[in-house]
Amino acid sequence: MLTVDQIAASQKAQFDVLFGLTDKAFQGVEKMVELNLAASKAALNESAQHAHALLSVKDAQELVALQTAAVQPLAEKAAAYSRHVYDITTATSAEFTKAFEQQASQAQQAVVGYVDSASKNAPAGTEPVMALFKSSLAASNNAMDSVQKVVKQATEAAQANLQALTTSAVSTAVGATKTASRKR
Repeated sequence: MLTVDQIAASQKAQFDVLFGLTDKAFQGVEKMVELNLAASKAALNESAQHAHALLSVKDAQELVALQTAAVQPLAEKAAAYSRHVYDITTATSAEFTKAFEQQASQAQQAVVGYVDSASKNAPAGTEPVMALFKSSLAASNNAMDSVQKVVKQATEAAQANLQALTTSAVSTAVGATKTASRKR
């Protein structure tokens, strides 16, 4: 049986987890706001510089060169921005996943403890039923571990794919810029 102190401690722990996750969520939002402000400020400054450069263009060839030169840094900056957004969301998500895994582990340990306690106090003749219940509990714990491993593998694969896609996009932009520069 649970005591009042155990229930109070459990509730306190749940509140601590809730407020910790809320804090992590706000930190993630704060990082996104900082990133967006920095990106907006940089884009505004670069737009102003580009506008000034456009105003000083003397012929069409110089205009094409100026526009072509602007494409590569733009693609690289967009890729860098996407990586930063991905890193922030991944880090925040990892905090939530870590907290979930800790809570799930604690819940599993509590259930195992309750089952062990119940099996010690079970009436005679119920040993086969308790053994079956313990076996089922172990199987469900193993299934949960397997699901967590699959999710981690999928996350790693998604990270690798995103990195490859970003690298490919930047390479394509660089290649297009070089091709356009040669055609002038």
